[in-house]
Amino acid sequence: MQKKCSFIKTKNKIKMNSLQKAVIIGSGSVARHLGNWLPYCSCSVVQIFDRKLSAAQRLATEIGSEFTDDYSKIFPVADIYIYAVSDDALSSVIQSVRANYGLHIHTAGSVGMDIFKDKKENFGVLYPFQTFSRQKKVNFKNIPLFIEANNAENLKNLELLAKKISKKVYTVSTEQRKIVHLAGVFGCNFPNYLWSIAYNLLKKNGLPFEILLPLVEESVDKLQYLSPQQAQTGPAARNDDNVIEEHLQLLEKHKDWQKIYKLFTAGIKKDR
Repeated sequence: MQKKCSFIKTKNKIKMNSLQKAVIIGSGSVARHLGNWLPYCSCSVVQIFDRKLSAAQRLATEIGSEFTDDYSKIFPVADIYIYAVSDDALSSVIQSVRANYGLHIHTAGSVGMDIFKDKKENFGVLYPFQTFSRQKKVNFKNIPLFIEANNAENLKNLELLAKKISKKVYTVSTEQRKIVHLAGVFGCNFPNYLWSIAYNLLKKNGLPFEILLPLVEESVDKLQYLSPQQAQTGPAARNDDNVIEEHLQLLEKHKDWQKIYKLFTAGIKKDR
């Protein structure tokens, strides 16, 4: 018979055994993916909170939990409270959550852990380093998780949970986590915007975006064996100024894209 174990609070400390009760605060992409994954990690999601009731209900129905949009009705004795809300809303949401039991963590990349200070007793951060979209499932086992906590005991407990979620768990400082997030913007968000430019260029000229996918896949695959600098190809890497000038002429009607082309071309040349 499975034992229902959880965080047990004694003398302002938290001890963790095998099964946890979690409240997820938020209903966006990170909340959704975590909410669906945690039950596989011996962590029962007992409640979803969102300031929009329909959003809370939609996610709760999907994972089989209770839901509320009322701060006063948030489950008061959960073992862990996971704040998966926007960075701008995080401070006010933390302030509004009355519960001070259990461990309170947020999932943001660039928000300091001290946002909980003087508001919650036990707190930390669990930052999943991945891009999340509602339309696509992810395998958390391969997602790097970056954690920190306000004391050694909370860090130990958070690490136990994190290692159930993923095989790749890293203990970092707030400053290091912010650098990780910044690297993610350069390595993921910006390339995705460049792909959107490529998508539009192809679409405007009657070509399917799928022709680009093998090129993107090979570019990413090479990074397992080569540094980005070693893997760099293209006209800028070859100093092929005739091709560069031709590309710039093709972008005459898209001045913003032309500026981006010039900026990246200059950067690549400088890096050679």
